[in-house]
Amino acid sequence: MNLSYWEYRTWLDGLDHIVVGSGIVGLSCALALRNRFPNDRILVLEKGFLPQGASTKNAGFACFGSMSEILDDLECHSEQEVFDLIRDRYEGLLTLRSLLGDKSLHYESLGSYELFLKEEAALYDSCLARMDYINAMLEPLFQAPVFSKTSNTFGFKSIQESLIWNRYEGQLDTGKLMQVMLQRAQEERIMILNSITVHDYVTSASLVSVQTDKFECNTRNLYIATNGFARDIVKEDLAPARAQVLITKPIPDLQIQGAFHMYKGFNYFRNLEGRILLGGGRHLDPDGEETTDFGTTAVIQEYLEELLRRVILPDTHFEIESTWSGIMGVGKQKRPIIKAIDNGVFCGIRLGGMGVAIGTTVGRRLAELATT
Repeated sequence: MNLSYWEYRTWLDGLDHIVVGSGIVGLSCALALRNRFPNDRILVLEKGFLPQGASTKNAGFACFGSMSEILDDLECHSEQEVFDLIRDRYEGLLTLRSLLGDKSLHYESLGSYELFLKEEAALYDSCLARMDYINAMLEPLFQAPVFSKTSNTFGFKSIQESLIWNRYEGQLDTGKLMQVMLQRAQEERIMILNSITVHDYVTSASLVSVQTDKFECNTRNLYIATNGFARDIVKEDLAPARAQVLITKPIPDLQIQGAFHMYKGFNYFRNLEGRILLGGGRHLDPDGEETTDFGTTAVIQEYLEELLRRVILPDTHFEIESTWSGIMGVGKQKRPIIKAIDNGVFCGIRLGGMGVAIGTTVGRRLAELATT
């Protein structure tokens, strides 16, 4: 790209920090850097025309994990590791709400529910049997029981008799979340360039040369905050995970309110402006959904629509208004990767589908890695 003298001097010259990705992690990192270095030049590079990945494409759950998801995590993590994950997620949500304000986020403290299909009797029984154990494990954090049984008052069909209720979760508007963060970045003199793809970097003793699809530029520090897209640049335990979502047209007199979990967190739905937003199905084709390509597939969309017809809205006419997908970053472990990976190069990735909860914390910790 043939840049003018003015363009280069204004946007690309004398950079102290380049953040790759303008999602929750990237902007949180940039804002934390501005707090640490009031006079430094900070540039954010974003590959999409909007924050691309999952930050504006998720379901808007302010959550830290359903009962079945926590039990599933205990299969491959220690009790202390799971407790630490939940603590970081819950405290991250409190930080996000404190930083941006519930009104700006359109936050609603409606709680969450987990429901189990008739054919998931073993999973349902296991969750009920271990509820007291999980509540005791989390008591030091919440000072009260987190999970309890409640009745099905929503008209769901083909499910087990009781739901599991969590009073500490809620929901928010992820579009408003990102809009407020972008406004904050602008107010803090943080430059953002969209539609720029970072391909690679080269380090030297004092500078990092950043190579993009449109230009090359130098910076003292580089921060990779692209989560599921990062494996093209960062060689870590990380894989992209596509999450497919649909939303109905408005449904008259919809009585469903709250955030709802199903099957170890793989399926989820919520009310939104008189509609049902439903996502999930990745467990049907984990290899196929390990992709950075946006889009939807017939097998998963048909599965989601069948959940609406059979379980969520069994006696209600509905129409699908639109579908979309987002790209998460996952790995064998749930803990995010926040570390230096080269001289002057750092990453904050692998949020495991919990970007709303831990994105601000990961961004802040990423910014703390810089020494100059």
